[in-house]
Amino acid sequence: MSNAPLMPKATAVWLVDNTALTFDQVADFTKMHPLEVRAIADGDAAQGIKGMDPISTGQLSRDEIEKGEKDPNYRLKLGESKVVLPPAAKKKGPRYTPVSRRHERPSAILWLVRNHPELKDAQIMRLVGTTKTTIASVRDRTHWNASTLTPMDPVTLGLCSQIELDFEVQRAAKEKPVPAAYGGATLLPASETTKKEPEFEPSEKTEDDLNVDAVFAKLKTIGGKKQDDEEE
Repeated sequence: MSNAPLMPKATAVWLVDNTALTFDQVADFTKMHPLEVRAIADGDAAQGIKGMDPISTGQLSRDEIEKGEKDPNYRLKLGESKVVLPPAAKKKGPRYTPVSRRHERPSAILWLVRNHPELKDAQIMRLVGTTKTTIASVRDRTHWNASTLTPMDPVTLGLCSQIELDFEVQRAAKEKPVPAAYGGATLLPASETTKKEPEFEPSEKTEDDLNVDAVFAKLKTIGGKKQDDEEE
C-alpha cells in the first residue's frame, strides 16, 4: 500500500472543492505542503487539473471524511487498494546502449582490455553491452576501425557506472589466483642460530690411509740396495 493516494494533486483539488476538511488534513492525506493546498484553494495552483474522487477509487471512505470534518485534529487514513499489481518481471538480456553511444563501445572495450586484462568476455559484455565477436576483433586488432580506435573509460562515456566497473574488477581479482611474491631474505630462526656445531673428531684410520712408517722403511730398503750395487 502506498503512503500517498494516486494522483495526489487531483485528489487535493477534489477534497478542497467537495469537503470541509482543513488544509492541514488535506495536506497530510495527499502528502503535500499545506501552503500548496492553500494555493489550490485560492486558485493560484493546480489550474486546469480535474479533481479525482478518492471515494470512487476506494482510497478513502465517506465515513472517514465525516470523521475528519467533525474533528480538525483527525488525520485521514488511506484505504487499502483492492487491486494488487504483480511485481514487474526483471528483464533479462544485454545492457541497452543508446544509439548515440554505440559507436563508442569499441573504444571502451579497448580500454577495458588494456587496463583490466583479468576481465572475462562475459564481464565486458555486461559492462558495455556488446558481443564476444566485437571483443575478439578489438583484442586481435581485426576490427574494421582498429587503426583509429582510442582507449576511453566506459564510465566517462556513460556506458556503465563506476560501482559496476569496480564490482566486476573485484570479482575477476578474486577468481584469478595471485602468484606468491618474493618477500626478500628473512632472519633465521633462533633454533638455527643458537645451534652448536659438533666438535671435529678425527676419523679412525682406515686401511686406505697412507702408512708413513711403511713408506720410510721401503725407501730405506731401496736406498741400501742401491748402495750395495755401487760397491760391487
